[in-house]
Amino acid sequence: MLERDKIVIRGLHQNNLKNVSLDIPKEKIVVFTGVSGSGKSSIVFDTIAAESQRQMNETYSAFIRGRLPKYEKPKVELIENLSASVIVDQSRLGGNARSTVGTISDLYAALRLLYSRIGTPYVGTASYFSFNDPNGMCMTCSGLGKVTELDISGALKEELSWNEGMVELPAFHPGNWYFKQYVESGLFDPDKKLKDYTEKERNLLFYGAYEKDGERVNKRVEGIHNHLSRLLLKRDTSTSGDTTQKRLETMIHQKECPVCHGRRLNQEVLSCKINGYSIAELCELEFVQLREVLKEIKDERGKTIIQTLIASLTRMIEIGLPYLSMNRESASLSGGEAQRLKLVRYMGSALTGMTYIFDEPSTGMHPRDVHRMTRLLQSLRDKGNTVLVVEHDKDVISIADEVIDVGPLAGRNGGQILFQGSYEALLLSETRTGKAMREQIPLKEKVRLPKAFLPVQKAKLHNLKNISVDIPLNILTVVTGVAGSGKSTLIRDVFAETYSDRVILVDQSPVTATSRSTPATFLGFFDEIRKVMASENQAEASLFSFNSKGACPICGGKGVVVTELVFMDPVTTVCESCEGNRYSEEATSYQYKGKNIVDILNMTVEEALEFFGDNRKISKHIKAMNEVGLSYLSLGQPLSTLSGGERQRIKLAKYLNQKGNIYVLDEPTTGLHASDVKNIMKLLDSFVKRGNTVVVIEHNLDVMKQADYIIDIGPDGGNAGGEVVFTGTPKEMIASANTITAKYLRKSCE
Repeated sequence: MLERDKIVIRGLHQNNLKNVSLDIPKEKIVVFTGVSGSGKSSIVFDTIAAESQRQMNETYSAFIRGRLPKYEKPKVELIENLSASVIVDQSRLGGNARSTVGTISDLYAALRLLYSRIGTPYVGTASYFSFNDPNGMCMTCSGLGKVTELDISGALKEELSWNEGMVELPAFHPGNWYFKQYVESGLFDPDKKLKDYTEKERNLLFYGAYEKDGERVNKRVEGIHNHLSRLLLKRDTSTSGDTTQKRLETMIHQKECPVCHGRRLNQEVLSCKINGYSIAELCELEFVQLREVLKEIKDERGKTIIQTLIASLTRMIEIGLPYLSMNRESASLSGGEAQRLKLVRYMGSALTGMTYIFDEPSTGMHPRDVHRMTRLLQSLRDKGNTVLVVEHDKDVISIADEVIDVGPLAGRNGGQILFQGSYEALLLSETRTGKAMREQIPLKEKVRLPKAFLPVQKAKLHNLKNISVDIPLNILTVVTGVAGSGKSTLIRDVFAETYSDRVILVDQSPVTATSRSTPATFLGFFDEIRKVMASENQAEASLFSFNSKGACPICGGKGVVVTELVFMDPVTTVCESCEGNRYSEEATSYQYKGKNIVDILNMTVEEALEFFGDNRKISKHIKAMNEVGLSYLSLGQPLSTLSGGERQRIKLAKYLNQKGNIYVLDEPTTGLHASDVKNIMKLLDSFVKRGNTVVVIEHNLDVMKQADYIIDIGPDGGNAGGEVVFTGTPKEMIASANTITAKYLRKSCE
């Protein structure tokens, strides 16, 4: 192999990597494996991707560079033969309420052009079919398809009078500004209870008028409804404070626009049709149906546009998204769906010599659909591109031209290259990955029998077809089905909402905390650590908080200094005073067992277990982190740096010792090495043993094998889904079920 036919890396010590040297073949599919936290992402994303992007950015002028993302130079002695890289990760698609699958994929732009060319009657150019353009949008909802209503009933107490605090808003409390405005107007009896108000008095209170339609307006009061409408609806709430945002959540409700009925466009645009369909009706069709409708259009003027649309839709269907429609809001897509949607953008690309970098592209995919995605990876390689994939799924690893296994363990116990070679050679190796690939997980022999159930009745949200199903209690249930079948709708949106007082939803969404949050603060044992430090050193506990007296005076406890450059992007540099550790010199001068507060926060869970072994208040939380498989995390690692799977596991650690709860988990194996799937299943099993109910939404066949009970939703995705196609034990599924999931479960047991 020529030197330029491989990416050459020498002396790499980024994050936990231990002076790694690597030759990565180009124009091949190279899969990086290893346990979570082993260092594979440090090689692929923090080194190859970051350095490729950084060097590409340096080719632009200073003006453009100032507006591009900043990439830190990786800690490497030598890196050569990089090519331009495209990163396809699992970050959620951005976009506001106007962003849909159609707009983000450019399919809607092509459809608008088609309607402007051949739609009848003719209404205008392509921009007239945009719900973001005043010419096309429904003016009632401004093209959102929804209208916002203000419901102030929650802020009013019918049993109280003005003097008793009838209006539950701070500015209207007795003695405050707006209270005086209303009471001193002479229009209201301050001792009259709201429930006793006449219709005229209510209209006056709400709208500042004797009649609701605004006639006979009284200038002395604005009306509470009008006041809050002006405050909350008719201003830019993005700059509002927390209090205003909280009031918005409780008082503002969205409903379908009564004029356009959610179609976003005005009546004139909706009157323009092709083969009897308006543009909005086509946007509501699933991709498979839409493709068939487009094939029926024979008008020669639209031939090229239709061919482009059909080609794009075919790619969407092939990648496992046949159930999506153009009007699906992009914010509602899962991480796996977002990644596949991004991948579609590059499938039709004519570029070669690129490096495509994927982060677990099998996430959220049913085993049936994984092979579709692997075919696309192969097509990218066959065009002359390098495809680098971080992955745990056996079916994806098996198509690799080369596998690079990183380990042996996570964090400080990882960071080494254990194996590099073919998939066949990996199966013969003694690494954790090699052993896990060879291992056959058996079906659970003794399943628990449910003694009671919680019913879900006549569920018809999204694509659910008026289904009823009983969710068993005090056992481990796996809810499965192909992507888009309706399993998440059934469990997250219907079951969890119906029994919200009993259900704890443990998903992969970001932990609701500030940028300063760490595992120690999230699990609540940082206060105890600070107390121990304070007691040992006869000092104030606040001195050991980087949010309080212990903060570095230069950076204010942030660890970085942000320099504003007026018209250019701000520059962020590590604080020279504290060297990024956030603490003042005084705070770091105190020690406990020979360690200062910075040393303690830098400890891994494994190290902290030994260090705090004699302190039960602290060690019980650290043991919980260890039990959920986060032994490699440091106590002070920012929560914002955790992966989706790690976020889910740290939430589990919070509830570890509770009993009597119903836990709903959404794909807990995401980001987990095959050898760790057994550990997470042992953990979930222990939750059940403690007297809890566990319901898992999952595609992983090894998880299904270890369930007590399976609920399969299908038979397919989208309109072809939404039904319960099987309920029973894993053994019963293999023996008698005729579903897509059953077919793959049988195959995995052969």
